[in-house]
Amino acid sequence: MLKVEGDESCRERAQAQIQLWHDMLSFINPMSLKCAVELGIPDIIHKHGRPINLPTLAAAIPIPVDKTDHLHRLMRVLVHTGIFSSHDEEAEKEELYALTPFSRILVRDNKDCQSPMLKILDPAIIKPWLFLSQWFKGEGPTTGTSSTTPFELCHGCTMWELTTRFPELNGNFNEAMACDSRFIMRTLVTECAPVFHGLKSLVDVGGGTGFAATALAEAFPNLQKITVLDLPHVVAGSVAPADSPLNFTVGDMFRWIPPADAVFLKWILHCWDDKGCVKVLKKCKEAIPRREEGGKVIIVDMVLNSKRGDHLFTETQLFSDLAMSVVLTGKERDEAQWKKIFEDASFSHYKIVPVSGVCSVIEVFP
Repeated sequence: MLKVEGDESCRERAQAQIQLWHDMLSFINPMSLKCAVELGIPDIIHKHGRPINLPTLAAAIPIPVDKTDHLHRLMRVLVHTGIFSSHDEEAEKEELYALTPFSRILVRDNKDCQSPMLKILDPAIIKPWLFLSQWFKGEGPTTGTSSTTPFELCHGCTMWELTTRFPELNGNFNEAMACDSRFIMRTLVTECAPVFHGLKSLVDVGGGTGFAATALAEAFPNLQKITVLDLPHVVAGSVAPADSPLNFTVGDMFRWIPPADAVFLKWILHCWDDKGCVKVLKKCKEAIPRREEGGKVIIVDMVLNSKRGDHLFTETQLFSDLAMSVVLTGKERDEAQWKKIFEDASFSHYKIVPVSGVCSVIEVFP
Protein backbone atom coordinates (compact mmCIF):
# COMPACT_ATOMS: atom_id res chain seq x y z
CA MET A 1 0.00 0.00 0.00
CA LEU A 2 1.34 3.44 -0.97
CA LYS A 3 2.36 5.42 2.07
CA VAL A 4 0.59 8.80 2.39
CA GLU A 5 3.05 11.59 3.16
CA GLY A 6 2.43 14.98 4.75
CA ASP A 7 1.94 18.15 2.72
CA GLU A 8 5.42 19.46 3.57
CA SER A 9 7.11 16.25 2.42
CA CYS A 10 5.18 16.29 -0.85
CA ARG A 11 6.15 19.91 -1.50
CA GLU A 12 9.80 19.14 -0.83
CA ARG A 13 9.79 16.18 -3.22
CA ALA A 14 7.99 18.20 -5.88
CA GLN A 15 10.48 21.05 -5.51
CA ALA A 16 13.35 18.58 -5.75
CA GLN A 17 11.94 17.20 -9.00
CA ILE A 18 11.54 20.71 -10.42
CA GLN A 19 15.17 21.44 -9.51
CA LEU A 20 16.28 18.23 -11.21
CA TRP A 21 14.40 19.04 -14.41
CA HIS A 22 15.70 22.62 -14.36
CA ASP A 23 19.33 21.58 -13.93
CA MET A 24 19.02 18.78 -16.47
CA LEU A 25 17.65 21.17 -19.10
CA SER A 26 19.78 24.21 -18.23
CA PHE A 27 22.12 23.52 -21.16
CA ILE A 28 19.29 24.92 -23.29
CA ASN A 29 20.08 28.45 -22.10
CA PRO A 30 23.52 28.79 -23.76
CA MET A 31 22.45 26.77 -26.80
CA SER A 32 19.44 29.05 -27.35
CA LEU A 33 21.61 32.11 -26.91
CA LYS A 34 24.16 30.78 -29.41
CA CYS A 35 21.35 30.08 -31.89
CA ALA A 36 19.99 33.63 -31.52
CA VAL A 37 23.40 35.11 -32.25
CA GLU A 38 23.97 32.83 -35.24
CA LEU A 39 20.57 33.88 -36.62
CA GLY A 40 21.59 37.51 -36.12
CA ILE A 41 18.57 38.33 -33.94
CA PRO A 42 20.27 41.00 -31.76
CA ASP A 43 21.51 42.79 -34.90
CA ILE A 44 18.09 42.60 -36.58
CA ILE A 45 16.32 44.14 -33.58
CA HIS A 46 19.02 46.81 -33.30
CA LYS A 47 18.79 47.75 -37.00
CA HIS A 48 14.98 47.76 -36.83
CA GLY A 49 15.32 50.69 -34.44
CA ARG A 50 12.27 49.83 -32.35
CA PRO A 51 10.58 46.72 -30.88
CA ILE A 52 9.92 44.14 -33.58
CA ASN A 53 7.06 41.68 -34.08
CA LEU A 54 7.49 37.99 -34.82
CA PRO A 55 6.61 37.99 -38.56
CA THR A 56 8.99 40.88 -39.26
CA LEU A 57 11.77 39.18 -37.28
CA ALA A 58 11.20 35.86 -39.10
CA ALA A 59 11.29 37.60 -42.49
CA ALA A 60 14.48 39.48 -41.63
CA ILE A 61 16.45 36.38 -40.63
CA PRO A 62 14.98 34.90 -42.98
CA ILE A 63 13.45 31.54 -42.06
CA PRO A 64 10.75 29.41 -43.78
CA VAL A 65 7.22 30.38 -42.80
CA ASP A 66 6.56 26.97 -41.27
CA LYS A 67 9.32 27.62 -38.69
CA THR A 68 7.79 30.86 -37.39
CA ASP A 69 6.08 29.11 -34.49
CA HIS A 70 9.39 27.48 -33.53
CA LEU A 71 11.00 30.93 -33.57
CA HIS A 72 8.30 32.14 -31.18
CA ARG A 73 9.15 29.29 -28.81
CA LEU A 74 12.86 30.17 -29.00
CA MET A 75 12.12 33.84 -28.28
CA ARG A 76 9.85 32.87 -25.38
CA VAL A 77 12.81 31.16 -23.70
CA LEU A 78 15.14 34.07 -24.43
CA VAL A 79 12.65 36.58 -23.06
CA HIS A 80 12.16 34.53 -19.91
CA THR A 81 15.93 34.37 -19.29
CA GLY A 82 16.30 38.12 -19.81
CA ILE A 83 18.19 38.06 -23.11
CA PHE A 84 15.39 40.02 -24.79
CA SER A 85 12.32 41.81 -23.45
CA SER A 86 8.80 41.70 -24.82
CA HIS A 87 5.56 43.58 -24.41
CA ASP A 88 2.15 43.50 -26.00
CA GLU A 89 1.14 46.30 -28.33
CA GLU A 90 -2.56 46.71 -27.60
CA ALA A 91 -3.29 48.61 -30.81
CA GLU A 92 -1.74 45.88 -32.92
CA LYS A 93 -2.59 43.01 -30.54
CA GLU A 94 0.81 41.43 -31.02
CA GLU A 95 3.97 40.72 -29.02
CA LEU A 96 6.97 42.94 -29.70
CA TYR A 97 10.59 42.05 -28.91
CA ALA A 98 13.26 44.51 -27.78
CA LEU A 99 16.89 44.49 -26.69
CA THR A 100 17.97 44.41 -23.05
CA PRO A 101 21.36 45.46 -21.57
CA PHE A 102 22.37 41.79 -21.99
CA SER A 103 21.47 41.50 -25.68
CA ARG A 104 22.96 44.93 -26.47
CA ILE A 105 26.46 43.54 -25.85
CA LEU A 106 25.68 40.91 -28.51
CA VAL A 107 25.11 43.53 -31.25
CA ARG A 108 27.99 43.60 -33.71
CA ASP A 109 27.98 47.40 -33.99
CA ASN A 110 28.54 47.67 -30.23
CA LYS A 111 32.20 48.37 -29.46
CA ASP A 112 31.83 46.03 -26.47
CA CYS A 113 30.30 43.26 -28.61
CA GLN A 114 30.68 39.87 -26.92
CA SER A 115 29.03 37.66 -29.55
CA PRO A 116 32.29 35.92 -30.57
CA MET A 117 32.61 34.54 -27.02
CA LEU A 118 29.81 32.13 -27.89
CA LYS A 119 32.08 30.50 -30.48
CA ILE A 120 33.73 28.76 -27.53
CA LEU A 121 30.53 26.66 -27.37
CA ASP A 122 32.05 24.45 -30.04
CA PRO A 123 31.29 20.70 -30.17
CA ALA A 124 34.98 20.05 -29.50
CA ILE A 125 34.69 21.96 -26.21
CA ILE A 126 31.26 20.61 -25.22
CA LYS A 127 31.85 16.90 -25.89
CA PRO A 128 34.55 16.35 -23.18
CA TRP A 129 31.94 17.03 -20.48
CA LEU A 130 30.35 13.70 -21.43
CA PHE A 131 33.60 12.03 -20.32
CA LEU A 132 33.80 13.67 -16.89
CA SER A 133 32.62 10.70 -14.81
CA GLN A 134 34.95 8.34 -16.73
CA TRP A 135 37.84 10.68 -15.98
CA PHE A 136 37.02 10.74 -12.27
CA LYS A 137 37.09 6.92 -12.25
CA GLY A 138 40.55 6.96 -13.84
CA GLU A 139 39.42 5.33 -17.05
CA GLY A 140 41.38 5.88 -20.25
CA PRO A 141 45.07 6.66 -20.88
CA THR A 142 47.26 8.57 -18.46
CA THR A 143 49.92 11.22 -18.97
CA GLY A 144 52.92 10.76 -16.71
CA THR A 145 51.77 10.04 -13.18
CA SER A 146 48.37 11.76 -13.36
CA SER A 147 45.18 11.06 -15.26
CA THR A 148 44.59 12.90 -18.49
CA THR A 149 41.96 15.66 -18.63
CA PRO A 150 38.45 14.80 -19.81
CA PHE A 151 39.32 16.77 -22.96
CA GLU A 152 42.28 14.48 -23.68
CA LEU A 153 40.20 11.43 -22.79
CA CYS A 154 37.67 12.57 -25.39
CA HIS A 155 39.96 13.77 -28.19
CA GLY A 156 43.24 11.96 -27.55
CA CYS A 157 45.17 15.24 -27.41
CA THR A 158 45.28 18.54 -25.53
CA MET A 159 43.17 21.52 -26.56
CA TRP A 160 46.29 23.36 -27.74
CA GLU A 161 47.20 20.41 -29.97
CA LEU A 162 43.67 20.23 -31.36
CA THR A 163 43.66 23.92 -32.31
CA THR A 164 46.84 23.41 -34.35
CA ARG A 165 45.08 20.67 -36.33
CA PHE A 166 41.84 22.52 -36.98
CA PRO A 167 42.25 26.10 -38.23
CA GLU A 168 38.53 26.89 -37.80
CA LEU A 169 38.62 25.92 -34.11
CA ASN A 170 41.82 27.92 -33.69
CA GLY A 171 40.23 30.91 -35.42
CA ASN A 172 37.10 30.73 -33.28
CA PHE A 173 39.15 30.53 -30.11
CA ASN A 174 41.36 33.47 -31.12
CA GLU A 175 38.31 35.53 -32.08
CA ALA A 176 36.67 34.81 -28.72
CA MET A 177 39.84 35.81 -26.85
CA ALA A 178 40.16 39.02 -28.90
CA CYS A 179 36.53 39.81 -28.10
CA ASP A 180 37.19 39.25 -24.40
CA SER A 181 40.31 41.44 -24.61
CA ARG A 182 38.28 44.21 -26.21
CA PHE A 183 35.90 44.19 -23.25
CA ILE A 184 38.48 43.77 -20.49
CA MET A 185 41.05 46.20 -21.85
CA ARG A 186 38.57 49.08 -21.93
CA THR A 187 38.10 48.45 -18.22
CA LEU A 188 41.80 48.03 -17.43
CA VAL A 189 43.00 51.19 -19.13
CA THR A 190 40.46 53.26 -17.17
CA GLU A 191 40.21 51.53 -13.79
CA CYS A 192 43.82 50.30 -13.54
CA ALA A 193 45.85 52.93 -15.41
CA PRO A 194 48.38 53.40 -12.56
CA VAL A 195 49.43 49.76 -12.97
CA PHE A 196 50.99 50.64 -16.35
CA HIS A 197 52.45 54.04 -15.51
CA GLY A 198 56.23 54.30 -15.69
CA LEU A 199 56.69 51.19 -17.86
CA LYS A 200 58.70 51.57 -21.06
CA SER A 201 58.49 47.99 -22.28
CA LEU A 202 56.12 45.05 -21.81
CA VAL A 203 55.71 41.47 -23.02
CA ASP A 204 52.16 40.20 -23.57
CA VAL A 205 52.62 36.46 -23.01
CA GLY A 206 50.05 34.38 -24.88
CA GLY A 207 48.83 37.64 -26.41
CA GLY A 208 47.23 35.97 -29.42
CA THR A 209 46.60 38.30 -32.34
CA GLY A 210 47.64 41.36 -30.31
CA PHE A 211 44.37 43.03 -29.43
CA ALA A 212 45.25 43.58 -25.76
CA ALA A 213 48.73 44.80 -26.70
CA THR A 214 47.24 47.27 -29.19
CA ALA A 215 44.89 48.63 -26.54
CA LEU A 216 47.82 49.14 -24.15
CA ALA A 217 49.87 50.87 -26.85
CA GLU A 218 47.04 53.28 -27.60
CA ALA A 219 46.31 54.03 -23.94
CA PHE A 220 49.89 54.35 -22.69
CA PRO A 221 52.33 56.17 -25.00
CA ASN A 222 55.06 55.58 -22.40
CA LEU A 223 55.18 51.95 -23.60
CA GLN A 224 57.80 52.25 -26.30
CA LYS A 225 58.07 48.52 -26.97
CA ILE A 226 55.38 45.85 -26.62
CA THR A 227 56.18 42.27 -27.58
CA VAL A 228 53.40 39.77 -28.22
CA LEU A 229 54.69 36.26 -27.49
CA ASP A 230 52.70 33.25 -28.65
CA LEU A 231 52.88 29.94 -30.51
CA PRO A 232 53.51 29.82 -34.29
CA HIS A 233 49.96 28.90 -35.37
CA VAL A 234 48.55 31.73 -33.22
CA VAL A 235 50.68 34.63 -34.43
CA ALA A 236 50.91 33.38 -38.01
CA GLY A 237 50.10 36.28 -40.30
CA SER A 238 50.05 38.87 -37.52
CA VAL A 239 52.04 41.94 -38.52
CA ALA A 240 52.22 45.15 -36.51
CA PRO A 241 51.89 48.54 -38.28
CA ALA A 242 55.20 50.20 -39.09
CA ASP A 243 54.61 53.08 -36.64
CA SER A 244 53.45 50.80 -33.82
CA PRO A 245 55.51 49.80 -30.76
CA LEU A 246 54.17 46.25 -31.23
CA ASN A 247 56.16 43.30 -32.49
CA PHE A 248 55.17 39.64 -32.69
CA THR A 249 57.54 36.93 -31.50
CA VAL A 250 57.14 33.18 -31.74
CA GLY A 251 58.09 31.36 -28.57
CA ASP A 252 57.28 29.02 -25.71
CA MET A 253 56.65 30.76 -22.37
CA PHE A 254 57.88 27.67 -20.51
CA ARG A 255 61.32 28.07 -22.12
CA TRP A 256 61.91 31.79 -22.61
CA ILE A 257 60.24 35.18 -22.28
CA PRO A 258 61.79 38.28 -23.92
CA PRO A 259 63.20 40.85 -21.47
CA ALA A 260 60.99 43.84 -20.57
CA ASP A 261 60.03 46.09 -17.67
CA ALA A 262 56.86 44.04 -17.15
CA VAL A 263 55.27 40.79 -18.26
CA PHE A 264 51.52 40.79 -18.93
CA LEU A 265 49.57 37.55 -18.42
CA LYS A 266 45.86 37.80 -19.28
CA TRP A 267 43.87 34.59 -18.76
CA ILE A 268 47.09 32.54 -18.96
CA LEU A 269 47.82 31.11 -15.53
CA HIS A 270 44.31 29.77 -14.89
CA CYS A 271 44.91 27.41 -17.83
CA TRP A 272 47.72 25.60 -15.98
CA ASP A 273 48.26 23.63 -12.81
CA ASP A 274 50.38 25.03 -9.97
CA LYS A 275 53.58 23.45 -11.24
CA GLY A 276 53.10 24.95 -14.69
CA CYS A 277 52.29 28.37 -13.22
CA VAL A 278 55.43 28.37 -11.09
CA LYS A 279 57.53 27.45 -14.13
CA VAL A 280 56.05 30.31 -16.18
CA LEU A 281 56.43 32.79 -13.31
CA LYS A 282 60.10 31.86 -12.90
CA LYS A 283 60.63 32.63 -16.59
CA CYS A 284 58.83 35.93 -16.04
CA LYS A 285 61.17 36.75 -13.16
CA GLU A 286 64.17 36.10 -15.41
CA ALA A 287 62.75 38.52 -17.98
CA ILE A 288 62.12 41.55 -15.75
CA PRO A 289 64.42 43.86 -13.77
CA ARG A 290 64.49 44.11 -9.99
CA ARG A 291 61.55 45.63 -8.13
CA GLU A 292 63.60 48.76 -7.38
CA GLU A 293 63.98 49.25 -11.13
CA GLY A 294 60.24 48.87 -11.80
CA GLY A 295 60.11 45.20 -12.71
CA LYS A 296 56.82 43.37 -12.21
CA VAL A 297 54.37 40.81 -13.56
CA ILE A 298 50.84 41.98 -14.31
CA ILE A 299 48.28 39.17 -14.10
CA VAL A 300 44.66 39.47 -15.26
CA ASP A 301 42.78 36.48 -13.86
CA MET A 302 40.09 35.45 -11.42
CA VAL A 303 40.46 35.60 -7.66
CA LEU A 304 37.89 33.25 -6.15
CA ASN A 305 35.53 34.59 -3.48
CA SER A 306 36.55 38.21 -4.15
CA LYS A 307 32.88 39.26 -4.08
CA ARG A 308 31.38 37.26 -1.26
CA GLY A 309 27.60 37.16 -1.26
CA ASP A 310 27.18 37.81 -4.99
CA HIS A 311 25.53 34.57 -6.15
CA LEU A 312 25.88 35.16 -9.90
CA PHE A 313 29.52 36.19 -9.59
CA THR A 314 30.43 33.24 -7.37
CA GLU A 315 28.59 30.71 -9.53
CA THR A 316 30.30 32.04 -12.66
CA GLN A 317 33.70 31.65 -11.01
CA LEU A 318 32.92 28.12 -9.85
CA PHE A 319 31.70 27.14 -13.33
CA SER A 320 34.90 28.54 -14.82
CA ASP A 321 37.00 26.63 -12.30
CA LEU A 322 35.40 23.32 -13.22
CA ALA A 323 35.73 24.14 -16.93
CA MET A 324 39.48 24.60 -16.46
CA SER A 325 39.76 21.07 -15.08
CA VAL A 326 37.68 19.55 -17.89
CA VAL A 327 39.20 21.30 -20.90
CA LEU A 328 42.69 22.12 -19.58
CA THR A 329 44.84 21.31 -16.55
CA GLY A 330 44.24 24.59 -14.78
CA LYS A 331 42.04 26.05 -12.06
CA GLU A 332 40.66 29.29 -10.68
CA ARG A 333 42.43 30.30 -7.45
CA ASP A 334 41.62 32.13 -4.25
CA GLU A 335 44.09 34.60 -2.77
CA ALA A 336 45.83 32.00 -0.61
CA GLN A 337 46.43 29.77 -3.64
CA TRP A 338 47.78 32.70 -5.67
CA LYS A 339 50.09 33.64 -2.80
CA LYS A 340 51.46 30.09 -2.66
CA ILE A 341 52.49 29.97 -6.33
CA PHE A 342 54.03 33.46 -6.09
CA GLU A 343 56.11 32.34 -3.12
CA ASP A 344 57.09 29.09 -4.86
CA ALA A 345 58.30 31.15 -7.84
CA SER A 346 60.37 33.30 -5.42
CA PHE A 347 58.44 36.55 -5.78
CA SER A 348 58.48 38.84 -2.76
CA HIS A 349 55.22 40.77 -2.87
CA TYR A 350 51.89 41.04 -4.66
CA LYS A 351 48.92 43.40 -4.81
CA ILE A 352 45.38 42.56 -5.95
CA VAL A 353 43.40 45.26 -7.72
CA PRO A 354 39.70 44.34 -8.11
CA VAL A 355 38.10 45.51 -11.37
CA SER A 356 34.62 45.40 -12.88
CA GLY A 357 33.52 42.02 -14.21
CA VAL A 358 34.75 38.56 -13.25
CA CYS A 359 38.50 39.21 -13.08
CA SER A 360 41.06 41.03 -10.97
CA VAL A 361 44.47 42.52 -11.72
CA ILE A 362 47.35 41.17 -9.67
CA GLU A 363 50.69 42.98 -9.60
CA VAL A 364 53.53 40.64 -8.62
CA PHE A 365 56.96 41.98 -7.71
CA PRO A 366 60.35 40.21 -7.65
